[in-house]
Amino acid sequence: MEAKVSTGKYWIWFFIWLGILITLLVVYREFFWLALPGTVTYFAKALDLI
Repeated sequence: MEAKVSTGKYWIWFFIWLGILITLLVVYREFFWLALPGTVTYFAKALDLI
């Protein structure tokens, strides 16, 4: 049996990265893709997919 891991810190990191992504979309449109790996990674970790 696997123990459940708390995902609260991953949700916090996801929302931080989401804020960075939205900021880059508004301010520097051509650089928004730089925040995509962090956003997607922490979203997957928060959902306990990886």
